[in-house]
Amino acid sequence: MPSLDQIRSSLKQLLHLKESPHRTALAFAIGAFIAFSPTYGFHTLSVLFCAWAFRLNAVALLAGSLINNPWTVVPILGATLWTGVQLIGLPDVPSVNWANLNMMAFYEQIKPYAAPFLLGGFLLGAIGAAVSYPIAYMAITAHRGRRTQDGAEQLPPETGLG
Repeated sequence: MPSLDQIRSSLKQLLHLKESPHRTALAFAIGAFIAFSPTYGFHTLSVLFCAWAFRLNAVALLAGSLINNPWTVVPILGATLWTGVQLIGLPDVPSVNWANLNMMAFYEQIKPYAAPFLLGGFLLGAIGAAVSYPIAYMAITAHRGRRTQDGAEQLPPETGLG
């Protein structure tokens, strides 16, 4: 059975704590972009793909994407649609007819909102990424600075997890 020190060492390597603050903050910012992206249902897959394709910190990506969670999903959806409608403008759209709600009728009723929703999501995602990068970068550098001042445990050597 592995010791507690071995588990900590493996966890630190898994979390990529030896990477630069820039890369970790970049991963968090991309996660924030994913949080606002209009690809609902695919956020976790987007995080996994970005971690794999760009060799980014999966934990930082996931943390950024978790800006969108059950408590924030409604405000984010509302802000996304509102932003897109303000940018594109939307002609008068009839209200939803709840009496005849089958898949085709539902699709026809939400179709006018698709373009504003996509535009709003990508714009808010870009803003979220631009705002979150410097905040994450400053937080990471401040945390690492405190760790070295306190004489905290040095990071483990770069050996494999196995």
